[in-house]
Amino acid sequence: MNIILMGCPGAGKGTQSARLQSAYNLQHISTGDLLRAEMASGSALGKQVAEVINGGNLVSDELMISMLETRVKASDKGIIFDGFPRTVAQAQALEIMLQKYNRSITSVIMIDLPEEEVVKRLSSRRLCKKCGRPAATITQPVCACGGELYVRADDAPESVKHRLEVYRKDTLPVKNYYQHSGKYVEINGHQTPDQVFEDICSVLEKVK
Repeated sequence: MNIILMGCPGAGKGTQSARLQSAYNLQHISTGDLLRAEMASGSALGKQVAEVINGGNLVSDELMISMLETRVKASDKGIIFDGFPRTVAQAQALEIMLQKYNRSITSVIMIDLPEEEVVKRLSSRRLCKKCGRPAATITQPVCACGGELYVRADDAPESVKHRLEVYRKDTLPVKNYYQHSGKYVEINGHQTPDQVFEDICSVLEKVK
């Protein structure tokens, strides 16, 4: 089973990916995690990536495919692609790359969320510097692991609005690309995380 989990920033892709990884014994590949690891390394490439991401923009297709292929090649499990593809060119490149390793996409799941809810969620989101997970509550002083909580630069209200503009321009065409594939399903993201998870599992049980 190889899944593409789509949705605008703040839709809950990371939260649901973590639960699906455990429930179905899948490999979770998050482009956001890959890029943040590169930024944390302090390399020249990491600094370049940081400048692009903190401005609310997307890194090049070539870079993303190269980083992903390393993970796909090394994995012997089904994969959840979290936050990828974000452009039609990336979707086409992903298909070609998966064919090299005798893989194909099983399901494309869109977590749909109104934009006003996106701004609300991201503007109040705090992440852990140690484990990278979001705080469970707004008032939580530190992460459950003891790590310091912080607000990402691209979660500031103005950056969020710009990220949504980029999403509408570059990523929504990916929805159109997959809609007629017979593998595309939309899930209501304006529910509790448990309800969203149950809806996604209902989809996956049909294609296992």
